[in-house]
Amino acid sequence: MKTWKLNRLILAAGVVAIFAGEALAQSVPTRRVVVSLEDRKLALVEDGKVKKVYTVAVGKPSTPSPVGTFKIERRVQNPTYHHDGKTVLPGPGNPVGTRWMGLSKHGYGIHGTNEPKSIGKAASHGCIRMAKADLEEMYELVAVGDTVELVGERNEETAQLFGEGPAEAQAAQAVQTATDAAPVQTPIQLPVQAATADSNTEGKAASAADADAGVVGSR
Repeated sequence: MKTWKLNRLILAAGVVAIFAGEALAQSVPTRRVVVSLEDRKLALVEDGKVKKVYTVAVGKPSTPSPVGTFKIERRVQNPTYHHDGKTVLPGPGNPVGTRWMGLSKHGYGIHGTNEPKSIGKAASHGCIRMAKADLEEMYELVAVGDTVELVGERNEETAQLFGEGPAEAQAAQAVQTATDAAPVQTPIQLPVQAATADSNTEGKAASAADADAGVVGSR
């Protein structure tokens, strides 16, 4: 009798554990950080929906950002920066700013900068740089283990996430500028007696469009 009751208790505890595990799994959101290196933008996607989009700096041509899928392995507030024998303590002059989210690609991460004017440019040593306010906001929204995808060339997903790319935006702007600058031609008014089938003159305007606790590593 006692054995039977014990078995029932064990079975009930197992069922409870299973349901608790399923509920916990359902409550933990699936997060992805998608960075388009061409667009120089970062999107935080949670459960398939875009939660935030930020403008970032990416690696310059001589030190490009790596392309691929990685994980966030470390989160550090007010990091100390170490590189090539140089140590910079937390503060305004720290090259990685106030937050560091280290990736599974050693030496690379998402962080701040002491060069805020570089945001939106290909200017880093390969890491993803963010403006201070954006960085500190996103730091609270992600966790160790979240996926980070660094996309080298625009694709269907990045087009949906970020809209027009730099080249498309420049082309559209060039077309608009050319259209706005085109002179408006006044139709030639011919005398009635001289009017012919060629008397309806239309003005034509030509438009043209040709257009990144201690942190070690890149910044």
